[in-house]
Amino acid sequence: MSPRRNRPKDSGSPGRSAEDDPAGRYGGLQSSESWRGEDWSVRHVAGASAEGKTYRCPGCDQMIPSGVPHVVAWPEHAGVDDRRHWHKACWNAKDRRTTRVQRSRNAPRF
Repeated sequence: MSPRRNRPKDSGSPGRSAEDDPAGRYGGLQSSESWRGEDWSVRHVAGASAEGKTYRCPGCDQMIPSGVPHVVAWPEHAGVDDRRHWHKACWNAKDRRTTRVQRSRNAPRF
């Protein structure tokens, strides 16, 4: 039995680089979008890579359960702490949403 070959057969091609993989480390397609005058990096996350984690969606203020596909968005020139996890529908409807006032259960609705 011959040993396993770990290098590409053609020595002229260096193989795939990190830039060749649009899915990135955690899966999902990453793109760039403009919103509120800023450029945002947007990554679609598969449900399998979100297993065991829950997040709160800033669009609807509801929990994103473990294993549910969703979107991670952050301003392009921001740090890791500025990433936000959104439901896909909430991210798509972000321009149609208004700011909502949080009310207690017994507060009047006028």
